[in-house]
Amino acid sequence: MNRFHLTRAQGAAEMHEPLQLEHGLLRESHQQGLHYSLFAPLHYERNYAYPLVIWLHGPGADERQLQRVMPLVSMRNFVSIGPRGPRACAAGVSGFTWTACDADVSAAEASVFDCLDVACEKFSIARHRIFLAGYQAGGTMAFRLGLNNPRRFAGVLSLGGPFPTGNCPLVYYDQARQLPLFIAQGRNSEYYPVETTCQELRLFHTAGMHVTLRQYPCGDELNPQMLHDMNVWIMELVTGMTTTTEAAL
Repeated sequence: MNRFHLTRAQGAAEMHEPLQLEHGLLRESHQQGLHYSLFAPLHYERNYAYPLVIWLHGPGADERQLQRVMPLVSMRNFVSIGPRGPRACAAGVSGFTWTACDADVSAAEASVFDCLDVACEKFSIARHRIFLAGYQAGGTMAFRLGLNNPRRFAGVLSLGGPFPTGNCPLVYYDQARQLPLFIAQGRNSEYYPVETTCQELRLFHTAGMHVTLRQYPCGDELNPQMLHDMNVWIMELVTGMTTTTEAAL
């Protein structure tokens, strides 16, 4: 059975920065070469097992992007942690990114699972509710790592990042078909154009994958409506309750 949902989101706006955070815990740290940023929800309850969102930043950013993203996703619903990308951007460009070369994929996978361990050591985490999400190159890497480890994650989200190509992203095809995927695409995006999305839709349809695709009236920016919908989609999976109406294709 093919399970995709296509909706056109409204109310797009650019992410506002700098964000003035009044509540919640944001912490940057590094240990043994692992650089990460950590977010704890408002009114954290030690006796509740929280869903965990592992956030992979976009190109030219670093782990601190989490500090702007998570307060716009939800202040209460998740613990979140974000590692730094394994590769520095080209000379003259600040920040880090994620690439498809074998060494970077291996390094990214190690960072993600190290961050998972850190979060579980510091907070009460529901191990069956681990979500991997990212922006642009981070979203593509989230797909790659999620599909390489489909039983480790409850869902994968890519905001403005195309589906990975090369290196057999569907090597675990049977398990990958059961992994919920969320894709956010900007109608005027140059990084992830509509034509690419349409090609991917044919792949998802043929493979019978579980995909929710939403298109937004924006370009390549991370907009707050994407982040709001990210929260809603994850919480629907966590609670088993649907809060939005979607058209199944």
